[in-house]
Amino acid sequence: VFASGGLGARVLFMMMTRFVLTLLIGLVVSLGALVSGGSGVAMAGNWSTTNNKKQSVNVAFFLEWATPNQIAKVEKLYDQAMGVKVNWTDFRTGVGMTRAMLAGDIDIAYSQGFSPFITAKMQGAPIEMAGVAVLYPANHCFVRSGLKISANNSNGKRVAVPLQTMADYSFRLQMEALGINISKMRIIDMAPSDGAEALKNGNVDMACIFGGNSSKLAASAGQPIMSFRQKRKNNIHSFDVISVTKKFADNHPQLLRKFLEVTNKANRHWKGTRQQIQVVAKDAGMSFEDTKGQMSTFLFPTVEKQRNEFFGQSGFVARGAEMLTGKTGNKVEKLFSSVFSAKHLQGLEETSTTQI
Repeated sequence: VFASGGLGARVLFMMMTRFVLTLLIGLVVSLGALVSGGSGVAMAGNWSTTNNKKQSVNVAFFLEWATPNQIAKVEKLYDQAMGVKVNWTDFRTGVGMTRAMLAGDIDIAYSQGFSPFITAKMQGAPIEMAGVAVLYPANHCFVRSGLKISANNSNGKRVAVPLQTMADYSFRLQMEALGINISKMRIIDMAPSDGAEALKNGNVDMACIFGGNSSKLAASAGQPIMSFRQKRKNNIHSFDVISVTKKFADNHPQLLRKFLEVTNKANRHWKGTRQQIQVVAKDAGMSFEDTKGQMSTFLFPTVEKQRNEFFGQSGFVARGAEMLTGKTGNKVEKLFSSVFSAKHLQGLEETSTTQI
């Protein structure tokens, strides 16, 4: 049509051609900006699709809970071994750790109480047990000075307990051993520091506690309802776990392995020297003497001990799950079969190359 037309037609053809070329050039430029990250939105999209490397790892821990791996934490040995920045956030309870993991704020929880971990698993939380952090005497429950609590004198007694924690686990075991019916007591959910203050102020009759400073305050206001010797006699003890989100374990198994390697080596290198205790005490927010006393009651099991005694259908983990859930045998195995597996520990000591 344009070829057979006059000057006007040729001019019109040239104008339309220029218009189309302008549009094509604009489209190419826009596509180039998207590919090269020429805008904030494009950069975000490019990062999420092409960069899968984990930039940092978020770890939960407890203050007032002294462990050898705090030396590795302070000296940035986790960062060096894992090749990423490791961010540590302190929590007051294991339940808080679970919530943070479910929210995506925490990848690994170090020394989460076994009780809150099992509670979370029963509720379907996508978290896994990677190992055992520490074995320790069951937490004390302190009775207010001048008061006695027994099977015949427990009705209506006010008890501060951080529910779904290992202090709660210990509380239930001790009351069972003493023949006390906890359904007749007034149980108040309180963090350890708050429970210790409430005991001191006379607002509760008994407080079940964990943590060095909180225990020290509670001891100044009362006495344990059961001694360590009595608890050992009744086979009452506690342990904390290293838990991890399933997403992190599945997507970053090498980072998890490096974390476990550093932790394992920190435990093996622990000698309880004055210098070591000083480093841990400062990081834990405790005095030297309190740290030394607390850690003298702790046991940090080797990888071999964890595999042989804690995992498996007859290990401490399975037996603890039975007690906490009230289920036995196949029912427990069906609920927690993945928990009983020591898959994250397999070959750990044999293949470890991390230097401390």
